[in-house]
Amino acid sequence: MLDRTMARQVLLFICLLSLSSVRGQVSYSIPEEMPKGSLVGNIAQDLGLDLKRLKSGKARIYTGDSAEYIELNKERGVLLIRERIDREALCGQTTPCALHFQIILENPMEFYSITVEVLDINDNAPSFEKEEIHFKISESAVTGFKFTLEPAVDLDVGINGLKLYSLKPTDHFVLKFNNQPSRGQNVEMVLQKPLDRETEKHMSLVLTATDGGDPQMSGNTQIHITVLDVNDNAPVFTQPVYKANIRENARKGSIVTTVSATDSDEGPNSLIEYSITNTQDNVRQVFDINGENGQVTVIGNIDYEKARHYEIRVQASDRGGLTDSCKIIVDVIDINDNSPSISIMSKTNTIAEDSKPETVVTMINVQDPDSGENGKLQCFLNENIPFTLKSATNNFFSLVTDNNLDRETVCGYNISVICADEGSPSLSSSVTLSLQISDVNDNAPVFERNSYEASIPENNTPALSIFTVRARDADWNQNARVSYILEDSSINGVSVASYVSVSADSGVIHAVRSFDYEQIKDFQFRVIAQDGGSPPLSSNVSVKIIIQDQNDNAPQVLYPVQTGGSVVAEMVPRSADVGYLVTKVVAVDVDSGQNAWLSYKLQKATDRALFEVGAQNGEIRTVRQVTDKDAVKQKLTVVVEDNGQPSRSATVNINVAVADSFPEVLSEFTDFTHDKDYNDNLTFYLVLALAVVSFLFIVSIIAILSVKCYRWRRERMSYKSGANLPVIPYYPPLYADVGGTGTLQHVYNYEVCRTTDSRKSDLKYARPSSESIISLDNSGTQTLTHAQREKLSNNSDVQQKPPNTDWRFTQNQRPGPSGHYTFQSNHLRWTSPRRLRAAATPEVAVGTGPWPNPPTEAEQLQALMAAANEVSEATNTLGPGTMGLSTRYSPQFTLQHVPDYRQNVYIPGSTATLTANPQQPQQALPPPQASGAQPEPPKAAQTPASKKKSTKKEKK
Repeated sequence: MLDRTMARQVLLFICLLSLSSVRGQVSYSIPEEMPKGSLVGNIAQDLGLDLKRLKSGKARIYTGDSAEYIELNKERGVLLIRERIDREALCGQTTPCALHFQIILENPMEFYSITVEVLDINDNAPSFEKEEIHFKISESAVTGFKFTLEPAVDLDVGINGLKLYSLKPTDHFVLKFNNQPSRGQNVEMVLQKPLDRETEKHMSLVLTATDGGDPQMSGNTQIHITVLDVNDNAPVFTQPVYKANIRENARKGSIVTTVSATDSDEGPNSLIEYSITNTQDNVRQVFDINGENGQVTVIGNIDYEKARHYEIRVQASDRGGLTDSCKIIVDVIDINDNSPSISIMSKTNTIAEDSKPETVVTMINVQDPDSGENGKLQCFLNENIPFTLKSATNNFFSLVTDNNLDRETVCGYNISVICADEGSPSLSSSVTLSLQISDVNDNAPVFERNSYEASIPENNTPALSIFTVRARDADWNQNARVSYILEDSSINGVSVASYVSVSADSGVIHAVRSFDYEQIKDFQFRVIAQDGGSPPLSSNVSVKIIIQDQNDNAPQVLYPVQTGGSVVAEMVPRSADVGYLVTKVVAVDVDSGQNAWLSYKLQKATDRALFEVGAQNGEIRTVRQVTDKDAVKQKLTVVVEDNGQPSRSATVNINVAVADSFPEVLSEFTDFTHDKDYNDNLTFYLVLALAVVSFLFIVSIIAILSVKCYRWRRERMSYKSGANLPVIPYYPPLYADVGGTGTLQHVYNYEVCRTTDSRKSDLKYARPSSESIISLDNSGTQTLTHAQREKLSNNSDVQQKPPNTDWRFTQNQRPGPSGHYTFQSNHLRWTSPRRLRAAATPEVAVGTGPWPNPPTEAEQLQALMAAANEVSEATNTLGPGTMGLSTRYSPQFTLQHVPDYRQNVYIPGSTATLTANPQQPQQALPPPQASGAQPEPPKAAQTPASKKKSTKKEKK
């Protein structure tokens, strides 16, 4: 038991040495045999702890299973001797001998490792197991024979242990020392002088063992030697060292090994006897040897944790007193026969649910005295818990939180700590810790639904309970107490509190006012649920209240309008067929749903066989053919009824006049006016409508004349300005783009010519010889080719031919006035990006001659306004580089794509040409080249001015 305790102390010492590197360690040295209550050391000062901390932390000493030799005085902060310490009883021959324990503090949890080394004092003298030793030595023993002596035992260690042996007298024998591994010295007595039985039959020697302590102590034994006669051969073992293995917990009687020795003598001198000579350990309590055959067996308990190997010393002696010795090294094989031991050093029973991860819950120490794989430990927890074990040092574990805790999910845990070794089979131990989770306010109230919707009939009574909202809080006690609050908001500019209210405790929503479906059909608001925690948590939910319609509104007739003064009658010709639509009753109901489903029926009629009313659409139609016998004045009463419960209705009176003409109706008009039910103001509305239409017509005429007068004045001022008069071109119609792209190609040039004040235009065109550019219609229009364009460009200096009279307009065709005025011609020229122009034909004159008759001022103004209108219209419809003209100029000419006339402008009375490109050179018009056929000149198209003059003449 002492050895097992000592082994545990050594193991704990090793564990605490590794632990001290983390927590801190204090070491003390004391001599053994100190009296009880002696001072070991000032632990508070050495650890830097306050005495108050020792008291508040409930400081205590933890020694595990070991006996407590040291006690802690918390009042003084010192360590004192609790029990007398005997180093030899505590550690035996183990050095150094130390006590290892821990001082544990709580709140917060701390522990410190303390080591108290027990120093040896020389309190034990060397001793021999036997007071007398007997040897029988043959006289024939030769010099150098060895006799093994039992060594002395000194319980002290170090300098206080056994130091030397002495033998007296030394006439025949001397001592020889052989160092044995881990077992100290083996003492042998060596014969140095032959024995003579006849001289000395018996000898007595004193063997003294002396230690090195101060004061020095010694012990002795008597050696008695009997000299035998002639046995000169000693037994000899077959081998000096035997090795064997034995499993721990081997059964008693198990054979360990067998030793063998031989003796060359014969007779009784050859008989050998085996014996175990161990004296200072418990080998002879565990093993035994058969003295006759040398078989070693187990007689005691073998525990690996107590002793991992044994050294058995065996002696073989013959009857002549000769001996030989050998050693048996027995190694104990460990088996997994010890379960792990789990010790709870300190623990906490309650932990808050908002504790952060890595919070220490408890400290655990685990020990397994087995070795190798049998002593390796693995500790783990039961699954699905937010805790984990962390190894602080060797065999020390901290139970810490591994994740966030939630009391609402789990309010407590039973934590099972299971530790198992790696032996085969594995042994394990477990301990269960109960841990409760304390609540914090970490959950906001949660409504049973994501949103609520309820309905209430209109015209309700105030304070009516509509429905209940409910929210639950997963917390506990005060943190789970829920109150309901109406969120501040407005509905149509009015606070929601004037519509509904909510009970703070129950969540019941009441109507504050009576609702009208026709004013508000539904509304929304939010309800807040707040718990009683600190700080409080809240959530909200949307609530929608739907107002249900009630049949509280009667139908309203929109048509026919019931007036109080005049009579309005619907006319039905006598030639009307069956199904003739007389009129339609239009009614509405401000209610909704089936409360607004209207039906029509004829309640009263002058002639029920003549009219009927559509039940769904309210159309009044004739049922039969109208005859001459039918009265002119017909009176109908129609009832409009809704589908509500109970239903509501409205009536309307309709006057119908059966006549083919208005005078016929007037004959009955007097009767209508005197009829109280038919008093519509039809005449008033007719006169009012006629007056309004007449007024609008007069205002329109005045506006048109004002605009015309304003334009006339502006154009008159522009005409008098002379050179600043804008060029007003006229464009022949029916040009077609043969390229198919929608725009004319850039390699062609076109000129549009017109004379000032004539309001007429001449088109100059040339006909190139290769590529077709412009296609005209069959009335004599031709195309220009690329070859003709090049020839015209090369002969630009040739003089133009006289004007062709076929291209001149007649007096009737000219849109402008006639007179003796002479005008220079203006040219509107467009140039392509390639800067090539088509030359004018000889038939087109460069300038027109004088007009036959000078234009009057009115004619000039008229032509100027017409041309300006046409230019404005063409400008608004054309993009850059193109021009489109309306088909009103001629039904057979349509100009789809014409270059922009605003590119080049000839100023009247000047030879200069204004172009959009200032770098482009101007050139004179070259004469055309001869072509295969002379093109027929197109007919002159009428201008808007000429059209107006011809129209005036036709009217005259």
